[in-house]
Amino acid sequence: MTVTGEHVEAPAPPRTPGDLMSRAQRLRLVLVLGSLIAIGPLTIDMYLPALPSIATDFETPSAAVQLTLTGTLAGLAFGQLLIGPFSDAVGRRTPLLAGLALHIVASALCVIAPNIGVLGTLRVLQGLGVAATSVVGMAVVRDLFSGSEFARMLSRLMLVMGAAPVLAPTLGSELLRWTQWQGVFVALAIFGLLLITVAALGLPETLPPRRRRRGGALDTARTYGGLLRDRTFLGLVLVAGLAMAALFAYVSGSSFVFQEQYGLNEQEFGFAFGAGAIGLITATQLNVRLLRRYSPQRILVTALVVGSLAGFALLGFAVTNYGGLPGILASLWVVLAASGLAMPNAPALALSRHGEAAGTAAALLGAVQFGVGAVAAPLVGVLGNGSVGMALVVVGGMVSALTVLVVVVRPARLPTADLAVATAALH
Repeated sequence: MTVTGEHVEAPAPPRTPGDLMSRAQRLRLVLVLGSLIAIGPLTIDMYLPALPSIATDFETPSAAVQLTLTGTLAGLAFGQLLIGPFSDAVGRRTPLLAGLALHIVASALCVIAPNIGVLGTLRVLQGLGVAATSVVGMAVVRDLFSGSEFARMLSRLMLVMGAAPVLAPTLGSELLRWTQWQGVFVALAIFGLLLITVAALGLPETLPPRRRRRGGALDTARTYGGLLRDRTFLGLVLVAGLAMAALFAYVSGSSFVFQEQYGLNEQEFGFAFGAGAIGLITATQLNVRLLRRYSPQRILVTALVVGSLAGFALLGFAVTNYGGLPGILASLWVVLAASGLAMPNAPALALSRHGEAAGTAAALLGAVQFGVGAVAAPLVGVLGNGSVGMALVVVGGMVSALTVLVVVVRPARLPTADLAVATAALH
């Protein structure tokens, strides 16, 4: 530091590679990473309007078709556990390009899948492939930026992550005007080809060899073991996963509820689904403003209480059919908005506890979220695929998340340092 008279100047924070990038370079980076991250939600949601058609074509129960969604989520969950530590050891480009290549091949093979079992297996491979885009996209931002710039770049990517699920079913429903359900997978394969070209030409390696972790499988296992022994971290991860379960109950059941029970066509379903997702996006953006006045744990508790109450209202509308489709949509909108407040705050509180292993902690968090979602998706089909089954899983996810938060995490006891770091990250 330097001293001038009695004035002491603090040393400037170390410059990161991102500090040297021009505005145009940052914009290009956001567009590239945003496109990479968007392929995950597109792969999950774009074929949702076609689920009833797939069930008809393969002459299989709707619950079996929903297992194809479970397969994608399971692939995403397992893939993140592998790719997170792997990308820390070998760099970002190799896992990314390999994952995109796997996604392209799996998407192309989905077009000619002869039965529901093969389609489900290929959906697992799709999930494994897009896990690389999710993990690497976030890791690249972490490699290049820190502090407020990191938060700013992350917030821009969160907008992309929020918009993609809104657009995906609408894009899928528009495609189904002109093609059969196989056309959705053709579009995903073409998008994958575009992305692998963009990534190969426009995304340099961001993790130099000197910063790579060389501990191998033993070091990875040791890190995961330390995370799993942290009761508060594990509880927050479960909270995030159970909130995600409520969301994926809606994702997996909505096409059957809206189209088969309430008679919406594929295009009307796309718009109804998008309206619900807008509630989720609006809440995530409102969260930034709320954090200026309230702590993350207070917002999290309130969101889960409101989400649980809205879930019970949804169940009441579903059982009695009082209010019809408007009652279902209104209560779902509140549940999704509550999820939009819970999902940023629970991960931020969890990751603030393990900055020394942020990549592995983020991989475990993502794996649990999508893993619990993978379990929730077929439950809706098992319970009958109507509004009652969907409502039961939604309210179960929300109430379970609130219970784990109160009993296991005990938010009032969270250290002040954790809250400060989490609030800074969410801003």
